[in-house]
Amino acid sequence: MTATQRFDVATTFNVKARPGLEVIGFADDTHPHIPVRKPYVFRPELLRDVLAFLHDAGGDGLFLTGPTGSGKTSLILQIAARLAWPVQSVTCHGRMELAALVGQFVLVEGSTRFVHGPLSTAARDGHLLVLNESDLMDPAELAGLNDILEGHPLVIAENGGEVIRPHPKFRVVATGNTAGAGDRSGLYQGVLRQNLAFMDRFRVVQVGYPEPETEQDLIAAAVPKLPAEIIAKMILVAEEVRRLFLGAGTESGELTVTMSTRTLVRWATLSLAFKGAPNVFEYALEQSLTARAEPEQREAIHRIAADVFGDYWGAKP
Repeated sequence: MTATQRFDVATTFNVKARPGLEVIGFADDTHPHIPVRKPYVFRPELLRDVLAFLHDAGGDGLFLTGPTGSGKTSLILQIAARLAWPVQSVTCHGRMELAALVGQFVLVEGSTRFVHGPLSTAARDGHLLVLNESDLMDPAELAGLNDILEGHPLVIAENGGEVIRPHPKFRVVATGNTAGAGDRSGLYQGVLRQNLAFMDRFRVVQVGYPEPETEQDLIAAAVPKLPAEIIAKMILVAEEVRRLFLGAGTESGELTVTMSTRTLVRWATLSLAFKGAPNVFEYALEQSLTARAEPEQREAIHRIAADVFGDYWGAKP
């Protein structure tokens, strides 16, 4: 069994935490499935919820839900990277079957042998199983995870009845743009309403877009040469685009595209990469977001950006 190690929360995640607060991870940081560590600004409340789950899942999975690009997957991967916790990551889709997660027979040097899938490997070795876009998968297939989520052994009939008893550090994390109840907005094509019994086995954490101060730090870490004043204006544009995307109350939004944190970082990065181009901020914004928007919406977003940027709109970064 892989040796564990205690990590100081404050220093490991660069957040404010009470002195002596520690979390358990792994001592071996050479495993190939440990995510690549990248600059990241952790939101304390989300970090708290994920660390509590990793410490003691209590028979639960963890479901992170929120709008596209809000940082659901990156949150898990960057926590795992700092705790040296290997991850088996899968992006779900409508045709994915449980068998693809468990394993299958493959042809190797003229003979067939069973190769364990991400679920079997994670359960056996104590990895995190991350199911990205899980609400795109057939709920009847995902329901096959119910027993192992509760700690029951995984029995692989196809491999001679092999029995895998879940490792104490095995955890299941799912992400989705919905919380398993289907998509009422019509913007997330392919999303399916999930089985109630399956969702009942998850703690649900809402991951919204970061606060402006956090996004300022995120962009500054990703594009340190971009002036803070420009970053602040980009965030103001993003907030207005999101407001028009999300709508208010029961009313649907006026836009069908949104500026996620992922898109915001892309806009900042391209603005610097295309430095010297005519109206570089508009050029970068189009490649980052508005080229896939309807013409009227593209015009509206560019008008918002021009109003926010003022004289900077036609200037170089």
